[in-house]
Amino acid sequence: MTRLCYISRRYPDRLSAGNKAKSDYEDILASMGAVNLGLSRSYGRGKIATFFINLAGVVRMSLTVRAEDVLLLQYPVKKYFSLICRIARLRGAITVAFIHDLGAFRRKKLTPESEIRRLQHADRIIAATDAMRRWLIGHNIDRPVDVLGLHDFLSDAQPCAPTCSQNVRLIYAGSLNLRKNSFLLQCDKFTAGISLTLFGNMSVDEQKLLPANAKITYRGFIPADEFIATASAEGDFGLVWDGDRIDTCSGDFGEYLALNAPHKASLYIRAGLPLIVWAGAAIAPVVAEKGIGITVDTLEYLPERLAALSGDERASMKAAVRRLSAEMADGRAMKSAIARAIAE
Repeated sequence: MTRLCYISRRYPDRLSAGNKAKSDYEDILASMGAVNLGLSRSYGRGKIATFFINLAGVVRMSLTVRAEDVLLLQYPVKKYFSLICRIARLRGAITVAFIHDLGAFRRKKLTPESEIRRLQHADRIIAATDAMRRWLIGHNIDRPVDVLGLHDFLSDAQPCAPTCSQNVRLIYAGSLNLRKNSFLLQCDKFTAGISLTLFGNMSVDEQKLLPANAKITYRGFIPADEFIATASAEGDFGLVWDGDRIDTCSGDFGEYLALNAPHKASLYIRAGLPLIVWAGAAIAPVVAEKGIGITVDTLEYLPERLAALSGDERASMKAAVRRLSAEMADGRAMKSAIARAIAE
């Protein structure tokens, strides 16, 4: 009998995007009847405790995994990924690696060749985007590769009713670290007729570097559920952009948008916000196909682009966002990707 399985882990916290995403996918798997072969999920920042708890989960998995099990692993697994795959194969189980991040890119901790060698231990792959799938195939991955598309995002919160505003209101949320998004230092160059609200943690020193502009508001960090419930009252679009330039997404973080699906895009959609996305981003084709926002090569002409949108176009985007938000809240993307992976 085939069982869908996973290994829960100890995470540093509940709130950061990466931990939120992995916790969500554990919950989606559980809702599908998947069996947790590890210990119960827990949270804590103690490195020694985390090491031993996660190791204990791997030991438990090695004793409970069965022949014909399908074991989904959320990659990167910080330790033991290759070992888990080997144990599962020896026991006759199939491993599916769902890729959140590639170490060869954002953190540069692996070469592309070593990343591929590591992923080859899995039997099947689910890539975050089609661009990531093409990268894997281009680097000679020898495993079937499926695609998620956009992250699911679980929350009981519901978007509030949107409010009207004379100016277009733009929201940018996430980690407000100028090492990642120093393009914000030039935000006065693309906010003519636009208000910009920033949500996220940002140091006092970095806040002082932002342009002095009455249309730019820093709100600080709020939990995801609160953001989902309130953002539509404060914004009309969510911006997906990283790097140090406004004419393209550049640098390690900006260029990684060309490969990965940022969790903030799903947060915006769950909050009822259509997207503004760099045209070179991996999710840009999905945004265009689903009609959930606009793609732009540069932010320089964003005010003109937004001003050209008709009321009907904006209403259509919002309706498409509402439909997709309901699918994300149900874990539809992961459920579909797993069903395809199991069927192969």
